[in-house]
Amino acid sequence: MIAGGWICLLAPLAGALAIVLAGQRISRRTAGWISTLTTFVAFGGALMAFLGLWAADPDDRERVSTAYTWLAAGGFEVGFQILVDPLSSVMMLIVSGVGGLIVWYSMGYMAGDDEERRYFAYMSIFVFSMLMLVEAGNFLLLLVGWGLVGLASYLLIGFWHKRPEAVAAAKKAFVMNAIGDATFALACVLLIWETGTLEFFGVFAEVDSLSTTSVNLIALGLLGGAVAKSAQIPLQTWLPDAMEGPTPVSALIHAATMVTAGVYLLARASPVFEAAPDVQHLAAILGAATLLVAGLIALVQWDIKRVIAYSTMSQIGYMFMAAGIGAYGYAIFHLMTHAFFKALLFMSAGVVIHHLQGEQDIRRMGGLKSVLPKTHIAFLVGTLALVGIPPFAGFWSKDGIITSAFATGGALGWSLYIAGLVGALLTGAYAFRLYYTVFRGEAQSAEAEAVHHEHGEGPRSMLVPVGILTVLSTIGGLVVIPGVWHPFTSWIGETAEPLVEPTVLEDYAMSVLAVALGLIGFYVARRAFHAGRQLVTSPGAWRVLEHKLYFDELYDALFYRPAVAISTALRRNFEEPVIERSLDEIGSGTIRVGDDVARVQSGLLRAYAVAIAAGVCVLVVVFVAVR
Repeated sequence: MIAGGWICLLAPLAGALAIVLAGQRISRRTAGWISTLTTFVAFGGALMAFLGLWAADPDDRERVSTAYTWLAAGGFEVGFQILVDPLSSVMMLIVSGVGGLIVWYSMGYMAGDDEERRYFAYMSIFVFSMLMLVEAGNFLLLLVGWGLVGLASYLLIGFWHKRPEAVAAAKKAFVMNAIGDATFALACVLLIWETGTLEFFGVFAEVDSLSTTSVNLIALGLLGGAVAKSAQIPLQTWLPDAMEGPTPVSALIHAATMVTAGVYLLARASPVFEAAPDVQHLAAILGAATLLVAGLIALVQWDIKRVIAYSTMSQIGYMFMAAGIGAYGYAIFHLMTHAFFKALLFMSAGVVIHHLQGEQDIRRMGGLKSVLPKTHIAFLVGTLALVGIPPFAGFWSKDGIITSAFATGGALGWSLYIAGLVGALLTGAYAFRLYYTVFRGEAQSAEAEAVHHEHGEGPRSMLVPVGILTVLSTIGGLVVIPGVWHPFTSWIGETAEPLVEPTVLEDYAMSVLAVALGLIGFYVARRAFHAGRQLVTSPGAWRVLEHKLYFDELYDALFYRPAVAISTALRRNFEEPVIERSLDEIGSGTIRVGDDVARVQSGLLRAYAVAIAAGVCVLVVVFVAVR
């Protein structure tokens, strides 16, 4: 099973190196096949590791393999090691499996782009980085994967680097993720200081002996990294702008893998967070706030990808809620089902965008049900799974999170429970608003109507992955049926033991309520669509939501403008007069001295001999006088 882990990790790296080293000697399509096949080889390795673990004794399902000692200083050592256990094996399957489908889909979506080779090299680098993150056997290697994922996302978001919007979005994502990287790194420094190790099991064994202040600071540092990577409040503003990248990038990074890394970290480091319950509860509160804020903003968005992006933020909020109350199994379960249906939604939206030659404004869509029948079915399935309508995948995972919040009880549990129910209502409203606007009604422009008849639904390389994800979004949640069987949550529980377990009665009762609210949201969206009005009718509320609650403006006022003002003042009052002018004076002074020295140079050898003799005489007199 360890061999499977190494195959899973190294196959995408081999694909990236092959594409880079081959360069122009291979065709763009060949680069796509190399990236796709190596990603599926990684999936094969992940499947090998998973099956090996499944067959192993339940008490022997944590396998660590160290390639070499990476860092050694005194008694401190860190190895380049991978960990294959129930949690990492599931993440490996998700990253490589869904990632492979998305890379395959990219072959059709990116066909004809001049920089296809570079694109597929970036995709392979990203998959490798994400697999390093989830397979890391210690916090340092996890941090390395964490940073590489941020770098790869920067490259992919800004792939179309001739577009200023894409470059700005890439820089914004990189900077905001770097904030989380910094807090994560500081947490690692504290772990070394307090425990003398960065090995997972060594840290977890020592965490109970740490002071309250130390463990809280460590947990806060880890939470900072998780919040930034998973686009939760207050570091959430980069995710919607990241939609400037190609649609498959949105599906891979912002639905199935990168943005769920924070949830994985909360589960992986669960002993640390459980030792700091206030920080763990803070994670749940931030998740609840994000799911509500993102759900509200999604009600007024016109860009098809941005609606789905805000949906991603909202659904990850549910995962943070679950991890924050110790329902780790449901957090990772929703992570998996979300990867299915959100990648499906992004890829279906990509088919629509591809069909309409780059159009993303849903006001210029409509009537696509009859023109794109397969895509319509896929998008509808993804929408039903997102809203949580049974028996689709999202129903089993999201309702389990809401039920867990109810079972937690107390002020925190009830607050999270209510937030989860309101989130279900909002999800039904914005999801079906998007569906009706894009696929029902009449085409909203002559250009769109013309395109309907000129292009097919899409190449097979796009439609087949969409079809597979449609099936997974339909049946992928059946690995947990309350009161019947729950192999998935039990599997994750072997790595991160749950702190809350709702009863079967609670599960079904809360599910009925959550589904009812989702259907109410559907009804409201349908009525609004047929009445020709929007879900938000207040101009003031619309303006606030359209400006994303003014988070960008707030950060601009608090950080960007002061930084620009300070740097401008320093340049005007210090750099120019002190640094630049002093350098000018030094240069001009040197020139003047050189000119003066040049004037006394006669070029006569006798004059130089006399000067040397005079100098020697002066030295002799000085030495004699000193004696």
